[in-house]
Amino acid sequence: MKDFTEYLAFTKELAFDSGKILSKYFGNLNSINQKTTSIDLVTNADIESEQLIINSILKKFPNHKIIAEEATQEEKNSDFKWVIDPLDGTTNFVHNLPIFAVSIGLQYKNKTVIGVVYNPAADKMFSASIKKGAYLNEKKIKSSSTNTLSKSLIVTGFPYLHDKKWEKSFSIFKDFYSKTQGVRRLGAASLDLCFVGMGRFEAFYEFNLKPWDICAGSLIAEEAGATVTDWDGSKYPESGKRIIASNGYIHKDSIEILKKHSSIFFEQ
Repeated sequence: MKDFTEYLAFTKELAFDSGKILSKYFGNLNSINQKTTSIDLVTNADIESEQLIINSILKKFPNHKIIAEEATQEEKNSDFKWVIDPLDGTTNFVHNLPIFAVSIGLQYKNKTVIGVVYNPAADKMFSASIKKGAYLNEKKIKSSSTNTLSKSLIVTGFPYLHDKKWEKSFSIFKDFYSKTQGVRRLGAASLDLCFVGMGRFEAFYEFNLKPWDICAGSLIAEEAGATVTDWDGSKYPESGKRIIASNGYIHKDSIEILKKHSSIFFEQ
C-alpha cells in the first residue's frame, strides 16, 4: 500500500495552523452571517480558516482536488481529494461553547487515507492514517468494549431543515434514550465520531450531514476499532446522508432501532 506518512504530517500541521485562526476569533467575533436558515451560520473564522487550508494545499499540491464547506475548487484530474470543514460546530463557536473543530480528510482514489480533527479550545488533535491506527495527541486510542445498549452512552445530532425526517428523528432519539444510559447532542459531528473512537461514546448516528462532516472522523473512528456503516448496515454514503458509528459490540442492536424508524430516511 502507498505510504501516506508525509500527508499525515502536513495535515496535522495544517489543522494546527487553522486552529490558531479559530482561537483568535473564539470569544471575539464581530461578524456572523446566516446561510440556509437562522441556525445555519458562517463566521469570519470559518472563511479565514478555510482560505488558509486551501491556499496551503494548493501551494504544496497544486493538482489535488479540494471540496470544502464554504468554497469548492474546480475539478482536477487527480487521484487525491481533500475534504475540509474549516469549522465544525459553528453554532457552538458563536456561543462560546468550546466544542468545535477543524476537520481535514484526504482521499486517494475515492478512499479516505488521512483524517485529522483538531479542537484548539482543548488542544486535542485526533489523527489517523489508513491501516496505522488512530491517535489523540500522539497516544493511541481504541473504541470501548461495552457490549449492551443498557450500559451505553450515545451521541447524535439534528439537521437544520425541519421537515418530516426531522420530526421522525425524535422517535429514534426517544427509542435510544429509553434503551441506553443516555443520548447526548454536542453539535460537532467530526468530534462525535472521534469520541466513539476514543471510547467516550459507544455509538453516534445522524442523517443529512455533508462529506466534510464525516470524512476525517469516520477514518479516525474506524482506525480506532469502531464500525462505521449506513443505517441498514451497508457501506455508509460518503455524502453524509446517513451514518452510524459504534464500538461494534452494540452495532446490530443500534441498527435494529434505526431500521424500525428509518423507511422515510431512505426515500429519494
